[in-house]
Amino acid sequence: MSDPVNVHEAKTHLSRLLERVQAGEEITIAKAGKPIARLSAIRERPKRRIPGMDKGKVIIHADFDDPIPELDPDYMHPEDPMRDLLK
Repeated sequence: MSDPVNVHEAKTHLSRLLERVQAGEEITIAKAGKPIARLSAIRERPKRRIPGMDKGKVIIHADFDDPIPELDPDYMHPEDPMRDLLK
């Protein structure tokens, strides 16, 4: 960050300051030596999400929430240590 710029200098050289900001610099404007404002570039916002734009692209099968056989105690090997934890 650069040294603060006083209000008079900011008014006089606004175009130059804006060029510096476009180049990526952030400029602090001060009044009587105290920082009062910050001049910085506007970052482009991401495009707004349009609800429903992926409709038809995601398929959820009817059995998606059925139990997972590997975690079903009746499906597991009798000596599997996880068997007792899942009961």
